[in-house]
Amino acid sequence: MAAMSKRHVVPAIFRGLKGKCPDCGEGRLFWRYLKVQPNCELCGHDLAQYPADDGPAYVTILVLGHLVVAPLLLFPFIWEAPVGLVLPVTLIPIAFMTLGLLPLIKGGFIGLLWALKVRREDAALHTADALD
Repeated sequence: MAAMSKRHVVPAIFRGLKGKCPDCGEGRLFWRYLKVQPNCELCGHDLAQYPADDGPAYVTILVLGHLVVAPLLLFPFIWEAPVGLVLPVTLIPIAFMTLGLLPLIKGGFIGLLWALKVRREDAALHTADALD
């Protein structure tokens, strides 16, 4: 892809959600559970330049908190059942949902960073630490 061409956000996010390179849409994004490939195996794009850091974890917590935990609090069994039963019945599935959702969100987050052309080397431009 040309350096100055317009990058479309939605397709880039969907490529990342599928675990594919945001640049070509074909190469694998991850080489382990959450480890990003240094370079795309097909197009050679530098995938390690995107500072996903804690963003995907925050988004995962936000999504699960609003779509699972908050509605779960509306069910009476949460308040009436013994704590020893409620904790494993709720926390174990939420833990597995978190582990399943985190790579998807990290991929989408990297796709968004690619589309917005945010790179790790630009971090000094976006922080108050640069003023120190």
